Amino acid sequence: MSADLDALLISLYVLVDDLLPARRRFGRPVRISDSELICLAVAQVLLDCPIERRFLRLAKQRLGHLFPYIPGQSGFNKRLRELAPQLVESITLLAQLSPSFCDRLRLLDSTPVPCAASRETVRRSALAGIGGYGYCASHSRWFWGFRLYLLCSPDGLPVGFELAPANAPERVVAAELLERVLKGGEIVIGDKGFAGAEFEQHVAALGGKLLRPDRKNEPTRFGSLGGIRQWIESTFDTLKDQLSLERHGGRTLAGLVSRIARRLLALTAVILQNWEHGNPGRTLTAYDH
Repeated sequence: MSADLDALLISLYVLVDDLLPARRRFGRPVRISDSELICLAVAQVLLDCPIERRFLRLAKQRLGHLFPYIPGQSGFNKRLRELAPQLVESITLLAQLSPSFCDRLRLLDSTPVPCAASRETVRRSALAGIGGYGYCASHSRWFWGFRLYLLCSPDGLPVGFELAPANAPERVVAAELLERVLKGGEIVIGDKGFAGAEFEQHVAALGGKLLRPDRKNEPTRFGSLGGIRQWIESTFDTLKDQLSLERHGGRTLAGLVSRIARRLLALTAVILQNWEHGNPGRTLTAYDH
């Protein structure tokens, strides 16, 4: 089977349909299953069409041979918000099938997920009281919204993630993520923001070892780790540039979680599919048209 969008969606459908437990539904039978809807959402991300009405028009022409029924925008959005837990579970299930999941090296970092650009929008947002103001050092700017904390393998495979208000303490959020994900024996590479003896001891208590770039005011330990740190920076670049992370369009918490999970699931599916075709990595070229 060739490496293209159709092949990826067929493979994803088979895996999701087999691995996810069936949901109990009441009322009339649905015309598109949860597994099909998840695949359609991944196709939207890979085709880089964040506007749902435009994508659903495109899907009837580009994907009609795979999806006999394409829902309307309202039903599409509502069903996917309800499927947020299943989307998150799908990421974990697919990641565990990838050879890179067994890699003992883990990369840890966070990136901004802006949700509003003006004070008036912040005040009226359904996320008011949940999101917060945070500072992005790499872009030297303040933003309002959340931060996405990602633990991934060297090829960018999402092993675990956490969405937290932008003003939440980094080490506290990272500690909660690692408690949930680490199995023991991993080497976790983070940035200088995760410096601190208490956090390092916490990682050690979980069975891992924390490596981070040395600060100027401390003895040399691990060096700058610049080359390795670039791996997760390039993963975030893929999420932002090719998978439209910062153009998520989420307006409610359930919608935001669903839209971020779709992008992480698309990345996971691509990496798994590339392994199966003997081309390890997260290149999206075969699937974005």
